[in-house]
Amino acid sequence: MPRNRFAAVVAAAALAGGGAGAGGVVLAHHESHATAATTTTVVQQGATNVANGTLTVGQIARDDTKSVVEIDATTQSPDAFPYGSGGTQSAEGTGFVYDTKGDIVTNAHVVDGSSSVKVKFSDGSSYKASVVGEDTSTDVAVIHVNAPSSKLVPLSLGDSSSVSVGDGVVAIGNPFGLDGTVTSGIVSAVGRQITAPDETPIEGAIQTDAAINHGNSGGPLIDLHGKVIGITSQIQSEGGGNDGVGFAVPSNTVKQIADQLISSGKVEHALLGVSPANAAGGVKVASVESGSGADSAGLKAGDVIVSVDGHTVKTPAQLRAIIAADQPGDTITLNVHRGGSTKTLKATLGSRS
Repeated sequence: MPRNRFAAVVAAAALAGGGAGAGGVVLAHHESHATAATTTTVVQQGATNVANGTLTVGQIARDDTKSVVEIDATTQSPDAFPYGSGGTQSAEGTGFVYDTKGDIVTNAHVVDGSSSVKVKFSDGSSYKASVVGEDTSTDVAVIHVNAPSSKLVPLSLGDSSSVSVGDGVVAIGNPFGLDGTVTSGIVSAVGRQITAPDETPIEGAIQTDAAINHGNSGGPLIDLHGKVIGITSQIQSEGGGNDGVGFAVPSNTVKQIADQLISSGKVEHALLGVSPANAAGGVKVASVESGSGADSAGLKAGDVIVSVDGHTVKTPAQLRAIIAADQPGDTITLNVHRGGSTKTLKATLGSRS
């Protein structure tokens, strides 16, 4: 059966700071009509300068590839009218071992709608997996596999908030079915905004020039200390291939979401209840959702939010990032300009799934 590309295209304008011509951002899934290839390791020479306490690309490839898995998700196609000739389609992506219990992290778009999931480790052994939960708003999912403990070697998550432009990175994944592929490069930008499968903005994405292609989705982006700083998720490309512009969901978001999925199988996101817009000196409230925490706090359309819990906000992206880091039920303090005066309001955050 041909592999489903799952190439949902979103506008290039989803990037913070504007788009790039007619290019589009596509989910880095996989489509291939070729026979599965044997293990192939391709190392692109990028940021290989080794400072004290850092690893070479080769060391990271040797130590971490065993923790990266190929994911094959099968979906049931609807019956074709009028002959009822529905079938199955198989989509391929990447994931990595999150803990010693058998939990594996990947992208939500890799396993969304799947009727069965299989994972293959670097030694070629395969196991059936079950979907623990998925969050389309952050494009993070967790699957579970009952594999021997010797195969469950977790990768450690780093602090994505400490990532800087120019840092060396390594991506490990399965582009086009070439399992165990290793590419390297640098962090090209931080604080990007990408769009999740449900059109929700994902804040704080990491941009990299490490080669990412269809099939890399869900794989780890690793710093030169061997820590996962993000999940490779999207590419921006004129023709659908690698143009050196890839994006990863930041590891701090991954940890927050994965832990909730493992605990309860679902995720609740904090909700303030406003539609934000750009404004001089802060973030303008374009509208307020009736019955929301913002409504109860007294926020009104036309207000300009200048700080949240003492943190200055100048863009809607900054406001969303602060709210995303909070939990439903948290109470936040807003400093708001209204007319010629400044008001201090307290809002209790609601929730959205």
